[in-house]
Amino acid sequence: MKLNILFAVAFSIFSVFAGAAGSGPEKFAQLGTALATPSETRLASGAPGPRYWQQRADYVIDVALDDERQKIVGSETITYHNDSPHSLHYIWLQLDQNRFRPDSDDVLTKSAPNFDKLPFRTMANLLKRREFNGGVDIVSLRTSDGAKLDYTVVKTMMRIELPQPLEAGQQFIFSIEWRHNIVDAVAIRARGGYEYFSEDKNYIYEIAQWYPRVVAYTDYQGWQNKQFLGRGEFTLELGNYEVSITVPADHIVAATGVLSNADDVLSKAQLKRYRKAQSSTELGFIVTPDEASENAKNRSRRSKTWKFKADKVRDFAFASSRKFIWDAQTAPSGSNKVLAMSFYPNEAEPLWSQYSTAAIAHTIDLYSRYTFEYPYPVAISVNGPVGGMEYPMISFNKPRPYGDATYWDERQKSGDKTWERSKYGLISVIIHEVGHNYFPMIVNSDERQWTWMDEGLNTFLQFLAEQAWEEDYPSRRGEPEKMVEYMTSATQVPIMTNSESIHQFGNNAYGKPATALNILRESIMGRELFDYAFREYAQRWMFKRPTPADFFRTMEDASSIDLDWFWRGWFYGSEHVDVALSEVDLYQIDSRDPDVEKAWQRKEKDKLAATVTQQSNQGTEYLVDQEPQLKDFYTDFDEFEVTPYDYAEYEKYLKSLTDRETVLLNSDLNFYAVRFTNLGGLVTPLPLRITYADKKNEELIIPAEIWRSNASEVIKLLITEREITSIELDPYRSTADADTYNNNWPRKPKTSRFQLFKEKESPNPMRRSDKDQWEKPTL
Repeated sequence: MKLNILFAVAFSIFSVFAGAAGSGPEKFAQLGTALATPSETRLASGAPGPRYWQQRADYVIDVALDDERQKIVGSETITYHNDSPHSLHYIWLQLDQNRFRPDSDDVLTKSAPNFDKLPFRTMANLLKRREFNGGVDIVSLRTSDGAKLDYTVVKTMMRIELPQPLEAGQQFIFSIEWRHNIVDAVAIRARGGYEYFSEDKNYIYEIAQWYPRVVAYTDYQGWQNKQFLGRGEFTLELGNYEVSITVPADHIVAATGVLSNADDVLSKAQLKRYRKAQSSTELGFIVTPDEASENAKNRSRRSKTWKFKADKVRDFAFASSRKFIWDAQTAPSGSNKVLAMSFYPNEAEPLWSQYSTAAIAHTIDLYSRYTFEYPYPVAISVNGPVGGMEYPMISFNKPRPYGDATYWDERQKSGDKTWERSKYGLISVIIHEVGHNYFPMIVNSDERQWTWMDEGLNTFLQFLAEQAWEEDYPSRRGEPEKMVEYMTSATQVPIMTNSESIHQFGNNAYGKPATALNILRESIMGRELFDYAFREYAQRWMFKRPTPADFFRTMEDASSIDLDWFWRGWFYGSEHVDVALSEVDLYQIDSRDPDVEKAWQRKEKDKLAATVTQQSNQGTEYLVDQEPQLKDFYTDFDEFEVTPYDYAEYEKYLKSLTDRETVLLNSDLNFYAVRFTNLGGLVTPLPLRITYADKKNEELIIPAEIWRSNASEVIKLLITEREITSIELDPYRSTADADTYNNNWPRKPKTSRFQLFKEKESPNPMRRSDKDQWEKPTL
């Protein structure tokens, strides 16, 4: 720290703020043309406008599950409502199962794996993909009066040629028959499929993206035309579903919507338990573990049809198995009562009966606080082969214990796949996938284009739910410090990048936006303003389709805080936070009192150690000592001795001051000029903890706008009555600062530990050839 005296108070204070122009104006420029131009469809406030519209598609589906051949055979009638102001000449459908065709873009664009160390699982996946006969077989396509419709399949899309243009406000009804093989989701990474249990020769089926679905037609893009490559998820229309699922009679089915024929498919005991669960907040079994075990031993040759009805949903998924345990309880969401249910095999115990349905209920409670009351009648978690996938009212979640019923808690790790066998891995994935009911199932964003709009917002709420579960919950994402490694990496792209072009997908689309929102809530807007604005966004866009601009504008509109600089840096850029507290200068007022100031000057000079030369020359007899005639007034002159002139000048100065100036001159204050250097490029608030000589602390947050004139370097003036002994930047690691060791004044040493180890020597070829030293393995 440098100590300076202010000879001209006003000049010195203003000079602290002076600085060369930098990139600040660019960092704080309005997003402008980066956002779509507001209209009466989407308002500048971020709300849907009076002319907002979206399409609707209603489905009546009959599907049969072939448990012998692992196939789906189905038919559907779609009623497509053209609520747009446009005339349509064709309708596009998604054939997602065509992703598994050998000539699909997903297969043909897959890059080679790293052969230096290839896992068995990856090898099995590569070979299984070559063998699997995937893709949708369209059997027929007809109008409501039975006339054939022409169609063209374009990879994972199918265009239906309309007999005549579908005008605004009209609807078109057509029917499709189709079939496809079900993918082995254990061998091939997929969002749905089957898991085979060799011990009892049974299957769990988790069926998703299984029927031809209408492509979204929107005001901002027209027909969604991005092919399904496996990563970018879905852009779908809301509608009503009536689905009949025919399965072996001993199967238990979980699905989107409400079971409408429980009397036909459940035993009397199960039906009684099912009805009790609908009004009980205590967990109870509908299918008990013993019943599931007994059920798995049989092979019914009969079939049952389970019927489900779901309104205002954008998709439909189901799961089926004779291995399922089924538990349930009622979970309140405001004035709504939600039936929370879990379906899982005995292999999932003891984790699932203890945590799955509890996690569903907790998610609904927590998410509803920050968004809206859960509007659907059920919420389901299913254990099976799919790691974690979400659909309206139902989710697929993979984690289960090892075969000996042991599991990890996720705090101790033995590899990347530990979460699949961990308590917290299970709780977190259920919170996340059930949470997706809010984003994007209800707030119906475009996953194919902007993954972060559902994954990022959902991961943020997941973090809040996890932290409300128990103290020190080991959340993988949410805390700013956990994003540092990613944000300083070379292979990253902006959050706004299209789903299929993202590097480090999980960090980019899940972790970074969740971290950004956490920082926005805790360090920029504050919880009250953030929560109000976030809730406003969620409620504005319930059952509608928002874009990023709608989110950005709503958060500003509902909080009255200009956040364009934040969206620009965090969502449109790839810089990171690294601010160095690089220098501290102390300025104090020069009182002009010669007795005070010259004594201070003497003290400052005495602080300086003698130079090496001065030390070496001590005891030397100098020439002026040998020849005294060489001495004069200045030989023994004391520059710090107060002279009559000094007193006269001081008195003259005092007489020139006004009363107000005299008060200012006598201000016993410290002026600390604290220099911050932006090494990472991303502008950020500056949270400070200041410690004084009396050991007391003070905390303050300097808003990010301090960088608005110069984003490279700023100097903040702190005026104090007490002496500052230390300043710490970002003491609670709340900004994702990449290097915390340059955040302290005075500097603190970097601390670390190192291990000692013994070097191992491999046996040489002669020793390896010695038969007496090595036993031949018995295979």
